[in-house]
Amino acid sequence: MDVVRAIEENAAELLMAMGAAGGGSQRSDERAEWTIGGSPIDYHNAVVRASDAAVIAESVAELTNHGVPGTWHVGPSMRIAAADLVAAGFVPAGAEPGMAVRIPELVEPRAVPGLSLTRVGDDEALAVWEATLGQGFGEGEREARWVASVYRKLGYDDPWRHYIGWSDGTPVATATVFLGAGVAGLYFVMTVPQARRRGIGAAITYGALRDVDAEYAVLGSSPAGRPVYEALGFREHCSIELYEWTG
Repeated sequence: MDVVRAIEENAAELLMAMGAAGGGSQRSDERAEWTIGGSPIDYHNAVVRASDAAVIAESVAELTNHGVPGTWHVGPSMRIAAADLVAAGFVPAGAEPGMAVRIPELVEPRAVPGLSLTRVGDDEALAVWEATLGQGFGEGEREARWVASVYRKLGYDDPWRHYIGWSDGTPVATATVFLGAGVAGLYFVMTVPQARRRGIGAAITYGALRDVDAEYAVLGSSPAGRPVYEALGFREHCSIELYEWTG
């Protein structure tokens, strides 16, 4: 398997599906692939593929038309110069290491006393997932509200799997697994601030992935999450550079 391509394509499929559910304008042709206008969150108004620099101005026009911020997700397969993005008003926003592990080779973490994991199967459970995610992920409640709104539309069957981690009956963690591009992509892994540094992130990651019928799991890590994923057996295979536009 081309692991780097799978990392890029899994993330692109997720972003495109979420953007479409949010009502975004979708483009997918030989020159570009994007979803713009379906989210108030810049990360989710996403350009995920482009073949030439002329697409940059076209993406700015689309972002301007919808009145939203946006992000280019520049992986190894996208031959776009950073200087061209910066000249068009995009700002470098760091990079996500694209990581992967063969699921049979996941390293089981230490058990966390009192921790259990449940899969979200209805709107009531998703409301708990949303409230938990909003306590410490990204833009907080604002982002959690939008993410949950599109997940309600996308439903609770494969390729979408959402999980809540519970500590002695209290929701303390979230995770989502997206099955796409032949791999299991891991997203929205978050532990509420008061429950961190107890091994919950590692435990929920392992629990969400161990029964997946795929050879590889992939993810884009935050700096804080990277040591957790490395301890589970994930290794960096590429880097996804992010460029933000705020208008």
